Amino acid sequence: MKITVLSDGGWGTALASVLCDNGHAVTLWGPFPDYLEEMRRTRRNERFLKGIELPPALVLEADLAKACAGSSILVLAAPSQFMRGMLTKLRDVPRESDVIYLNVAKGIETDTCKRMSELVAEILGSVRYAILSGPSHAEEVARRVPTAVMTASKDAEAAMTVQSVFMNQYLRVYTSDDVVGAELGGSLKNVLALAAGVLDGMGMGDNTKAALMTRGIAEMARLGEALGGRHETFSGLSGIGDLIVTCSSRHSRNRHVGEELGKGRKLEEIQREMGMVVAEGVKTADSAYQLARRTNVVTPIIDEVYTSLYQGKDPRQAVRDLMLRDPKPELPRRTA
Repeated sequence: MKITVLSDGGWGTALASVLCDNGHAVTLWGPFPDYLEEMRRTRRNERFLKGIELPPALVLEADLAKACAGSSILVLAAPSQFMRGMLTKLRDVPRESDVIYLNVAKGIETDTCKRMSELVAEILGSVRYAILSGPSHAEEVARRVPTAVMTASKDAEAAMTVQSVFMNQYLRVYTSDDVVGAELGGSLKNVLALAAGVLDGMGMGDNTKAALMTRGIAEMARLGEALGGRHETFSGLSGIGDLIVTCSSRHSRNRHVGEELGKGRKLEEIQREMGMVVAEGVKTADSAYQLARRTNVVTPIIDEVYTSLYQGKDPRQAVRDLMLRDPKPELPRRTA
């Protein structure tokens, strides 16, 4: 099958390698021709995926129309805040009529608060759409570390196609029809990973992080259900699975940003140091906060991350305020 990966970031590059391992004809497109030429020359993507050699069969193409020509799957791998621009370019490019658009970005657009499926529908119309999500750091997938993810689509055939195309001995793929839950699980966990990093930066303990993650998944599920997702999705790979890995891993960009914030550094300084590497949770914190206001869902952790990022609140005060909230039951009481 011919497959095109749109965006040469770490995750897009790792997935392109998986697809090459599986014997597909894979093209990787990137927005900067000069950098693609460097990758072509070195057969590495040192900017976004250090230490990984690109498969010999992987084609690197700077021309979007050429990259997409004849492809059965277009993997949408741009960061969420750049997705609109990429989709707008894609709209003017000839594409196969039954192509599957597979989103692998984990974020919510700022200002509009739209999920990536909503952006695709707005710009490209009614198309075959699926999402790939779950606990999957690019650095480990590229090194063929055993990983499990999920794909969600309202089109059952599209989901099964994605499953069969990506599955191999080190990448296991499950299917679902809960697109909303999958998108929100993959996005909201990045906000909580920022909070987990803050705790690490302040020297808090395992007890504190366990509390954050447990109450965080409850918060994600509340907001996700209010926006149309299913509760059980947040207990799966795109929910608690992705939350665990992103809050705990040394590979997590969001946890790293939070850790530096917890040490007292300024957000602008941290982002400048990261260069072109994107921590999706920073922008998603704003979108999640706005969505919680629109739906009247109580999201205390998301709220504290938002006020720490955008209103200058001291993270230590945020932790104190969370601990001193009014007493509550963990679960609603059962009625007889």
